[in-house]
Amino acid sequence: MKYTYLLINLFSLLVPFVLSFEKRIAYYKKWKYLFPAMAATAVFFIVWDSVFTANGVWGFNAKFITGIYVFGLPLEEILFFFCIPYSSIFAYEALRLLRVADFRLRISRVISFVLLAVCLSGVIFFHDKSYTFYTCLFLGIFLLLQLVWIKGEYLRRFYFAYLVILIPFTIVNGLLTGSWIGEPVVWYNDDENLAIRFLTIPLEDMFYGMLLLLMSVSIYEGLKRKELA
Repeated sequence: MKYTYLLINLFSLLVPFVLSFEKRIAYYKKWKYLFPAMAATAVFFIVWDSVFTANGVWGFNAKFITGIYVFGLPLEEILFFFCIPYSSIFAYEALRLLRVADFRLRISRVISFVLLAVCLSGVIFFHDKSYTFYTCLFLGIFLLLQLVWIKGEYLRRFYFAYLVILIPFTIVNGLLTGSWIGEPVVWYNDDENLAIRFLTIPLEDMFYGMLLLLMSVSIYEGLKRKELA
């Protein structure tokens, strides 16, 4: 069905959008920070995605997309870079409202250094695999910026929230990469990744998703902090 990818995007957005107007969360009041953050992050990912699509690192099954293309990408892929951050930052804010405990600063720093070590290993040992190399490179650079320059206190909350977000993220990504409708909506060239899958999801997607959300959260929190200052 040509609307499969579009429906998956809308499905991921539905509950967070409806709950955006719930009085305690009042997520709609944060749109002035959220939309610029999503847009800025989307520009980076759209450029990256366009290059990788053009070079066959991944691609999209024409049976499950509307056929509308923007910058060489299906419209649904462009929407993905807005729907997923919108829903994920909603979860991030909801966890704050529920006062779910964040990781301690020391633990969050350990997590950052472990992730940096993993990214460095990916850059050194898998430079011949485009998806692995560039995901590790970009995430590593952004984590280094967090530790050295940005020094955001929100990292403690982000890491905990990301563990929670991985549950719906896995469902959405599983629908895109699985063969539940006979063929995957999104396919990957395993010559350009480690060919290690969690269910049907390439391992690199976990780090790709982390970078997408961390960039969005960083800009989002930065805009909030700037207004308060």
